[in-house]
Amino acid sequence: MEWWTKTSEEVIKILNSSPEGISDEELEKRLNIYGLNDIPKRLENSALKLFLSQFKDPLLILLLVAALIAYFTESVIEAIIITSILIMNSLLSFFQEYKSELALRKLCKYIRYYAKVLRNGNLVKIDTRYIVPGDIVIIETGDRVPADLRLIEADELEIDESLVTGEFYPVVKDTAPIHKKRVEPQSMKNMAFMGTLVKNGKGKGIVVSTGMKSTFGKIAGYLRAEEDLTSYQRNIRKLSRFLMTLVIMGLIFIFIINSIIGKEVFDVFLFSLALAVGIVPEALPIIITIGLSRGAMKMTSVGVITKKLAAIEDLGNMDILCIDKTGTLTQNKIKLVDYMNLDYNKDEEIVILASTALSVIEKKGRFIGNSIDVAIGEFARKISKKTSYEIIDTIPFDYTRKRMSSIIKHEKDYLLICKGAPESVISVCSKMKKHNKVFKIDKSFAERMLINLFEKGYRVIAVAEKSIKKKEKYSKEDEKDLTLLGFLCFTDPPKSGVKQTIDKLKEMGIEIKILTGDNAIIAKKVMEDVGIEVKGVLSGVEIDAMDDESLVKAVERNNLFVRLTPEIKVRIVNALKRNGHVVGFLGDGANDAPAIRYADVGISVENGVDVAKEASHIILTRKSLKVILEGILEGRKTFCNTTKYIINTLSANLGNMTSLAIVSPFLDFLPMLPSQILLTNLITDGPLLSISGDNVDEEDLRKPKHWNINFIRKFCVIFGIISSIFDFTTMCTLILIGTSIEVFRTGWFLESVLSEILITFAIRTRKRFYKSKPGKILILSSAIFGLLTFVIIYSPVGNFFDFISLEFQFLLTIVLILITYFFIVEICKEILYKKIFE
Repeated sequence: MEWWTKTSEEVIKILNSSPEGISDEELEKRLNIYGLNDIPKRLENSALKLFLSQFKDPLLILLLVAALIAYFTESVIEAIIITSILIMNSLLSFFQEYKSELALRKLCKYIRYYAKVLRNGNLVKIDTRYIVPGDIVIIETGDRVPADLRLIEADELEIDESLVTGEFYPVVKDTAPIHKKRVEPQSMKNMAFMGTLVKNGKGKGIVVSTGMKSTFGKIAGYLRAEEDLTSYQRNIRKLSRFLMTLVIMGLIFIFIINSIIGKEVFDVFLFSLALAVGIVPEALPIIITIGLSRGAMKMTSVGVITKKLAAIEDLGNMDILCIDKTGTLTQNKIKLVDYMNLDYNKDEEIVILASTALSVIEKKGRFIGNSIDVAIGEFARKISKKTSYEIIDTIPFDYTRKRMSSIIKHEKDYLLICKGAPESVISVCSKMKKHNKVFKIDKSFAERMLINLFEKGYRVIAVAEKSIKKKEKYSKEDEKDLTLLGFLCFTDPPKSGVKQTIDKLKEMGIEIKILTGDNAIIAKKVMEDVGIEVKGVLSGVEIDAMDDESLVKAVERNNLFVRLTPEIKVRIVNALKRNGHVVGFLGDGANDAPAIRYADVGISVENGVDVAKEASHIILTRKSLKVILEGILEGRKTFCNTTKYIINTLSANLGNMTSLAIVSPFLDFLPMLPSQILLTNLITDGPLLSISGDNVDEEDLRKPKHWNINFIRKFCVIFGIISSIFDFTTMCTLILIGTSIEVFRTGWFLESVLSEILITFAIRTRKRFYKSKPGKILILSSAIFGLLTFVIIYSPVGNFFDFISLEFQFLLTIVLILITYFFIVEICKEILYKKIFE
């Protein structure tokens, strides 16, 4: 129902109420129909249920199976390591699950209070939960609005609606119907919304919506909903499904082939399971966790607090950042930036006169009060112009007149100085001062001048004066026959350095989209000031009229969205995500909380409202785009290093599994024992644990990168085949030399381990290996685990795994194979990146 289009009498009639309210009997009926005026809590899961729910992740299920297989194949160490990784990652996720519930609790604190209601014609104070549609509610200064109201009385009523709309200024309310079906909440002057705060005056309204049906309840509804998977989570699931398919197909193939040719079924089964475990990148979760934790610590030092580790990777992959202009691009402080007379010249005298009519108090050298008046007071003090003006009296501001006046004494003369909304001040002016002469006012000239100032994005007030006689008392009736002097122009100026930060974000491939509750003219001016080209503008009303398919196209063409509600912000974020973007949203108000929650990267600020912080993934210690830059770089480093691990491990594991699967039917023995396969997997993961701290090429940090499962498949298949070719080379060499089974297995084990460690240095970069500097820890750990491989073979530990010491000729042969393998990979890498992967 478009309540704002109805008259007060029509609303009362539709809701079957009366100006005296409803009766107690009617209350019971309506409570049964509408329910309590409350935001119901979600059912809370037990701690055990929450913990177990973490294992829904396909990758973790795969690792759990791998741990069980390792245990049953008597590789206890491998089983313990995989299980430890599982528990660590599950605990990290477990502690994040409280975020949504906390957000909802913080939101609910705004609406549990008492309200004044007319019942049976009597004014009573009741718990807001027992308010129903049709109730008549009285609100006054300091009250929170208990439900959505259609106002039927408004006496200088002013409401702070920032909780719902994000608007910086309180809204002056009235009761007149609005003859438009589509109106943004910011323009609904005859409505009051649940949870908003009465800043001035008093009013009466009839309740039209309660609980989850209210505007505020819809915000809570978004927070109650299941959280969407982020881009990172979606892609990890795709990777997990790919791995699961690969493992199952490989396992079935190997088991069937070896069973057909008559090998011992149980041995073949264990061998197949070991190969299946061998292909699983069990260190992937810990690699990601280490990388993200390193990034989180670095980000904390520059003022970025990470609540959800996975958000760092999404931050690095983010290609669109949605922000409000206020406090992010701008200083969130109104400043007086121009003061002009009607000759379009700067005139400090106008500021001095206006400073005599301020609604502020001065405390410890600071002005406190209305932001416009504070800006005038600060500027007047700054210019330090000595005056002989003595303030005799004031005529206070009110929201009907939208102006205030002071009576000042200047030498022997008395002047009335009036300042306020331009249309209000001009309405009481009969003259204007131009070229130092007083003329009859030309209102069309004044209006043209105002339009020019408004188009520059300024907030404007007018200043006027008149001579007045001394008397006992002055009143608003004295505000007539004034002389218009000029205008004061205000803006929320851009932050220092924000233009450079915007330029840097553009260089990094991140597009900024502005989502604001403000009007288009002011937002355009700010965007122009900080160097953001306005591609197109959409208002909340226009978006509300669009279906989702139309919006998906529109969000690509436009980058300024104005007069938005929380629901529309969510629709914009979801539309961008549907287009394949990784979306960040930076906000600090309760009205931003739903969009923060639905974004891939939800960002709030330390001084934001609690509900926004609880819904976010990342919190900034100050509202600045600059601090996000470091987080983006850390996210990109983590992504690049995670990708290095995945493609290196999968291509090597796939190559080894393929080699073993193909060769095993042609040998009268298993080419490697299950324990040897699992040991290979364990040792090769050692150096790769340090890859999370590896250096990343500068080129890889310049643009957002996205998970590309198709690229991973191609890479793993191509380099897996190359790996298999050199495995076969090793195998053929060992067979031709005429070795024992133990030497064969030991030689293959040594080649498998050393090749994966060595090839890491080729695969870790798109450049030629000597043009990219690897991290010191990666070099050190590779050397340690390479040495450990020889220690295992040439020590008593080798007997446990059925290894045997290799003679020098075998070692020399393997070294030659490894060198050839490395340079073939280097050559193929360069060709393939140019021909296939680009």
